[in-house]
Amino acid sequence: MALTVVRFLFPARTTAVRARSVVQKAGVHTSPGRSLEYGWWAYILGERTTPRFKQYSKIITIDGNLASGKGALAQKLADKLGMLYMPEADTFYLDRMTGEKEPLPRDFNGMCSLEKFYADPKAADGNSYRLQLWMYTMRLLQYSDAIEHLLTTGQGVILERSPFSDMVFLDAMFNQGYIRKECVNHYNEIKTISICEFLPPHLVLYIDQPAEEVQKKLKQSGKPHLQNVSLQYLKSVEDSYKKSFLPSIRETSELLVYDMTQVQDAERIVEDIEYLKFDKGPWPEQDDISYHHMRKLVQDKERVGSLTHIPVFLPEITIGAHDYDQKYYAYRALPGKNYARGYNADVGDKYIWLK
Repeated sequence: MALTVVRFLFPARTTAVRARSVVQKAGVHTSPGRSLEYGWWAYILGERTTPRFKQYSKIITIDGNLASGKGALAQKLADKLGMLYMPEADTFYLDRMTGEKEPLPRDFNGMCSLEKFYADPKAADGNSYRLQLWMYTMRLLQYSDAIEHLLTTGQGVILERSPFSDMVFLDAMFNQGYIRKECVNHYNEIKTISICEFLPPHLVLYIDQPAEEVQKKLKQSGKPHLQNVSLQYLKSVEDSYKKSFLPSIRETSELLVYDMTQVQDAERIVEDIEYLKFDKGPWPEQDDISYHHMRKLVQDKERVGSLTHIPVFLPEITIGAHDYDQKYYAYRALPGKNYARGYNADVGDKYIWLK
């Protein structure tokens, strides 16, 4: 018996592991066991999405190679356009969204390590592909959070990368011999059945920086795990962006490309955004009915996470039943994880007799 490791995204239904949205919702009465969420009754009673939308009720992603200044630009644009900035998701994104005081061990976060990938990208234990698949899942969850925020509040969101551009790292890993063809096939199958549930960004901004400059910045960063990133890997990421991602995303989203000198002028970029018509892709075709169904999906993080689950044997992401059982009970033994949130006396929860 074997189980895919990505199922540790939600180790057990009783643990109620659900990514907390960044949206601040209206103060309604809730109990530890059940909370009131948007649903059919809200729609029937007149809850609509389109009246909230304004000029910059958009999803914008900033893309580019490592250390290309995506975060700084995203923050500047968010401030100028009145949008929400969501920093790039990392391997512990789920922990932050569920309010963990400290990140949980890697055994409960994809069993992967970014530091190990840069130190030993060809590790025999399959860390590279586990990392890639876990990061796609985290980006998918973050993208669902961004859309939930947009539909619930009307405020636009700016992200660093998205699940739509995540494949550039898969391409680079395969081209450098870090992962097998079987991993590429598995990833593509996962992406095919999951990404179709989401609309692409309204706008993608790509920062074009030569791989040589990227490597120089990484060496200057002072972070030990970034000192030896292969130049060929960085070039493969750049090539995948330019040959695969940008041509495809141009068909469904607005696209703006800037070099490192142009990206310093945030005012000019804002002016460029103001001239865009945003008449591409599926967003102009949406109405309150489709937004209703979209909102139902993105608020259900277990459903979003389950889109990345395929019962298939792949050594890189598969563990035996005994190992899974051991890790499952190790998770349940963590403080506050034995029952649903609000029902764990070991962390001070009260009124557990109500369950």
